[in-house]
Amino acid sequence: MVKYIRKVNEEVDKSVCARGNDLRVSFKNTRETGAAIQGMTVEKARAYLDAVLEHKRCIPFRRFNGGVGRTAQAKEFGVVSGRWPEKSVKVFLNLLDNIEANARNKELDTSKLYIWHCAVQRAMKGRRRTYRAHGRINPFMSNPCHVELVCKLKQAPVPKPPTDSDHSVTAMANTNTRELRMAF
Repeated sequence: MVKYIRKVNEEVDKSVCARGNDLRVSFKNTRETGAAIQGMTVEKARAYLDAVLEHKRCIPFRRFNGGVGRTAQAKEFGVVSGRWPEKSVKVFLNLLDNIEANARNKELDTSKLYIWHCAVQRAMKGRRRTYRAHGRINPFMSNPCHVELVCKLKQAPVPKPPTDSDHSVTAMANTNTRELRMAF
């Protein structure tokens, strides 16, 4: 079994994992794509990534946004820069396929799964060479990455308990604690 960053100690039977190692896809683009789908349901993430492939919606670039062009589609996320990283999107669509297959194997309802954890890490750089003028050779490095997804079943929200007016905090209680703090 592979090692994941975040462990699901409880509810192991209600969660599914998928992972890709040393994927030849840009680390920075993949990190932004993973941050964009974090917390979405699997169905919503799939629809969003399909819309990105069709250039109907964009991936917002928040951290690695140096030199990234601006687009009006990024206003939806409260930023100005965004892109449509197709290779990274296809990697995540393949991982979502894997998540759904693992969920069916565990007999979980795939419509209730949401992305609980998404991590993208830098992998070891790939080495190539480029030939320059006057017989020089420079490195031509690639930046692959490791990607992992953990999805859980969305639980029903717990209702807030009714509040009693007898147990409300009064201003007198606040002054007493303030006086106690001043005494020391």
